[in-house]
Amino acid sequence: MTLLSIADRARAVDGVDPLNEASRLAIDAGSAGRVHVAVKDAGHVVAAAYADGTAPVEVVVDPDHRRQGHGGALVRRLVESGETQFWAHGDLPAAQALAASAGLSAVRTLLVLRLELDDSPTPEVVPDGITLRTFEPDDVDAVVRVNGRAFASHPEQGAMDRADFERRAASDWFDPAGLFIAVRDGEVVGFHWTKVEDGIGEVYVVGVDPSEQGSGLGTALTARGVRHLYDQGLRVVDLYVEGDNDPALAVYRRLGFTEHARDVLYADERVPAP
Repeated sequence: MTLLSIADRARAVDGVDPLNEASRLAIDAGSAGRVHVAVKDAGHVVAAAYADGTAPVEVVVDPDHRRQGHGGALVRRLVESGETQFWAHGDLPAAQALAASAGLSAVRTLLVLRLELDDSPTPEVVPDGITLRTFEPDDVDAVVRVNGRAFASHPEQGAMDRADFERRAASDWFDPAGLFIAVRDGEVVGFHWTKVEDGIGEVYVVGVDPSEQGSGLGTALTARGVRHLYDQGLRVVDLYVEGDNDPALAVYRRLGFTEHARDVLYADERVPAP
């Protein structure tokens, strides 16, 4: 049984994917990963761990082999080998207990917010001087540039380069009609990349250039994407946001989003993080 097959089994049982999108893209691209460990019992893979590049480790235990110590033993083994950070997607009770047993502490929270659309959403109010349009192929470099400026302090999203963009755009879910571009005086200053997967819409990424922050552009871009998803027949929209990003949380809550789930990063604070 492969890492992805165990992850798929765990997702079906837990209702949350133990691997994030970046890990799945790396695995699909053939990356061996910085960490790629399998635990076997009687010749069968019962638990596994994966991390690519400098990303935190993700651990998954096959649902049929839980409560047998495999996950705890694997995490302790990784901590002893020098790994310091571990994602717990969904922050399920079992993951909390495993982290505690390994001496790990919660250091970061990524919230999953959800909006249920019973009625047509309110149209966006676009700031003066801004034009919203859909993506064109020549926008790639500008989107990457704005993304880097908007997420300069974000450890994952801020690292997106042109190759990362193109890998995501090659996914089955990519729809250029769902990627909205904000332009001022001929320059791209923001974007909202929407996503549809498994019948649920997603505010995939909203990036606003620092020069436009506080102008209402982020709210306008978010609302435009939500309206697009509604027009596509979607009635549930999710998004991910840092738990301490108060300005973004204020925008999303004004639009009606509420907390649905959370991912928690656990770390061994006894040693410096890499």
